[in-house]
Amino acid sequence: MLDLLIEGGEVIDGSGAPRWRADLGVRGGRIVALGALAGEPAHRRVHAAGLIVAPGFIDSHTHDDALVLQHPSRQPKLLQGVTTVVTGNCGLSLAPTAPPGAPPPLDLMSAGQPHFACFADYLDALDAAPLAINTLALVGHSSLRAAAMDSLDRPATPVEVERMRSALAQAWQAGAAGLSTGLYYPPARAATAQEVIEVARPLAGQGLISMHLRDEGDAIDAALAEAFAIGRALDVQLVLSHHKLMGPANHGRSLQTLALIEAASLQQRVCLDCYPYTASSTMLLPSRVAASKDVMISWSKVAPGAAGRLLSELAAEAGVAPVTMAERLQPGGAIYFAMADEDLERILQHPLAMIGSDGLPGEGHPHPRLWGSFPRVLGLYARERRLLTLETAVHKMTGLTARRFGLHGRGLIAAGQHADLTLFDPATVLDRATYEQPEQAPIGIRWVFVAGVAAVEQGEGSGARAGRLLRRGRVTQ
Repeated sequence: MLDLLIEGGEVIDGSGAPRWRADLGVRGGRIVALGALAGEPAHRRVHAAGLIVAPGFIDSHTHDDALVLQHPSRQPKLLQGVTTVVTGNCGLSLAPTAPPGAPPPLDLMSAGQPHFACFADYLDALDAAPLAINTLALVGHSSLRAAAMDSLDRPATPVEVERMRSALAQAWQAGAAGLSTGLYYPPARAATAQEVIEVARPLAGQGLISMHLRDEGDAIDAALAEAFAIGRALDVQLVLSHHKLMGPANHGRSLQTLALIEAASLQQRVCLDCYPYTASSTMLLPSRVAASKDVMISWSKVAPGAAGRLLSELAAEAGVAPVTMAERLQPGGAIYFAMADEDLERILQHPLAMIGSDGLPGEGHPHPRLWGSFPRVLGLYARERRLLTLETAVHKMTGLTARRFGLHGRGLIAAGQHADLTLFDPATVLDRATYEQPEQAPIGIRWVFVAGVAAVEQGEGSGARAGRLLRRGRVTQ
């Protein structure tokens, strides 16, 4: 007898192939049958007429390191159809936990969170926890720096590099998925490319590095060249994080950057992720104000009431320039309206591009990408703007991501695959999160199954915890 029978849906299998109508049978957390199964006995039957049956979405770029350990009652990823998240991006991981007084954005990772002396301890905590969502964890280079160095405003010494390399080797052996870097941010800005290469030696020939580039504006060509050089030196899978072009002077340059990435992909393993918005979000940096059409404050320690308000309005009320207002509101976070639609659309359509949300849970007034990224691609960019076929959009969220991250047994619908499944209404699926009201659940995501267990039923979270830690080397289990 089947544990679960999904009847009458249209299957989009995650490979990019055309959809087809089929029933789907699940037993023991795996897909065991596809076809005409109406007569098969099953403990549970779900009628999926009018719905797309897709693999569970894989969020390739998250900062959900702590969120995955929390209760799933308001799990923004499950409600979007995401069944697997990749944590520890942009050089920032919850482990090893940053010491007190660590500079931003490292302080955001550790504030009010459990302390983990090493990455293996964090993985063990994930293993022991009843997770609501599957989790694949990267080690942050900036987090390694903070644990190994007494000062982060300089390159690491050979002794410090060896400490970081040893810590990464231990994390790799414990099941980490790879390394992430954030050379743009203060904790790692002084790091050289050679430092990253030497720290990442344990990954050579077999691992993965996800890189927040050193620059996403005027100097993006040099930043891309640095990333490619690191990837080549180590012969690793290189993931370019949230590829974008910041500031009016760089609008339209995605033609050039994507050509550079394509050329590199002929010589090495390289891909990219992106989110479907023309505003980014990070630390509140006065230096970025001039290149943005406007800035929305996401949080401010000195002025909590500024969260959710535009910097231009706050500056006008205070009678000062926006950059002065930004200086007054520090430390804080901000949403920067600094990208062009043409670049976003071109990057989103590119065959090497996966979908990642890059949202920051726990922010006072978060970017809507935390709650809306995946339904936004399906509803706005696939259905309404027709930039992508639905099959291509699903592929960018499932099969493509699973292949790049080595998630064997996930990302596709086929017999033997894990029964991580998302059922959505192609006529209505859409994000509802906005910049003004960012914590709004999407519509059209009807059912989400993790290992064959319903995590979302008729658009509502069930509270089920059938997720698991996906350790490197054991991701098929």
